[in-house]
Amino acid sequence: MVKKAFLGYKWTFLVLLLVALFVINLSIGSVAIPPKEILRALFGMTTDNHIWKNIVLDFRLTKALTALLTGAALGLGGLQMQTLFRNPLAGPDVLGLSAGASLAVSLVFMAGTAGLQILPSSWSIALAASLGSGLVLMLVLAVASRVKDNTSLLIVGLMLGAATASLVSILQFASRAEEQQYFLIWTFGSLGGLDMGEITIMLLALLIGITLSVLNIKALNAWQLGDSYARSLGVNPTRARLMMIITASLLAGVVTAFCGPIAFVGLAVPHLMKLWIKAADHRQLVPSVVLGGASLMLLCDILAQLAGNSFILPINAITALIGAPVVIWIIVSGRKIYV
Repeated sequence: MVKKAFLGYKWTFLVLLLVALFVINLSIGSVAIPPKEILRALFGMTTDNHIWKNIVLDFRLTKALTALLTGAALGLGGLQMQTLFRNPLAGPDVLGLSAGASLAVSLVFMAGTAGLQILPSSWSIALAASLGSGLVLMLVLAVASRVKDNTSLLIVGLMLGAATASLVSILQFASRAEEQQYFLIWTFGSLGGLDMGEITIMLLALLIGITLSVLNIKALNAWQLGDSYARSLGVNPTRARLMMIITASLLAGVVTAFCGPIAFVGLAVPHLMKLWIKAADHRQLVPSVVLGGASLMLLCDILAQLAGNSFILPINAITALIGAPVVIWIIVSGRKIYV
């Protein structure tokens, strides 16, 4: 009873933290807007300055929602990969999906060098990233059907990432300076510029990922103790592994498509949540990483905007500054991770 009450306190803290960071995120920007006016804009009421309502609804709200969905998707994708490989250093991009998306996007930005006329836009970039990560996913699934060892699958994923990264380097070497600059800016990651249609697609992908994770919870819990134990509980290892790969690939692919390759969030969030709730049960971990990932991404976006009103720091720089020390601290301190 005491344990349930203590866990309820932790759940309440995560929800309140998410709400607080969401409100703070909406209040930060180059234009100072009173918190009361932000709430009025969110609830559809008239604000003292009509421009404030446009700023909140058209810019800040979409950016905050993007950060929330991105963090939740990456946190859940990271949990899937760390469970699949039983490796605390696995992340949602270990299968080479982000590298495949980067290769496809680089072809869009650098198509002019090859004499092709492809107009870079938010949808063309998202489509290219989706196709790139999708092709890599098909390769990974083909390998997974033949290779039963998870370590070998991990190595194959890393090699696919290295191969696609080398192709990107060749394209950069042969492209013009302005094309390289556009691609480099995309690799920094961005949470802005999305409309409600794109946000709806991200929300749909996240809901599908959560649904697949919930349906696969029994396999996720059994998987941590080995294939033989999972089989003894009636879990089909092949089906369970494919479910984890598809879920993580869907989540990582949609984030990379709309926001660029954002690193370290999917790696750090499962560690933080395992330390916070002190449990290995995925019935608790799945919702925890969704809430924790969303909170961490909102925090990173807040920090990215604190540099000044004239510019916003690249989101990847902030996620690396937070995520990398977290992982190093966990390893060096010898903290017990519940995997």
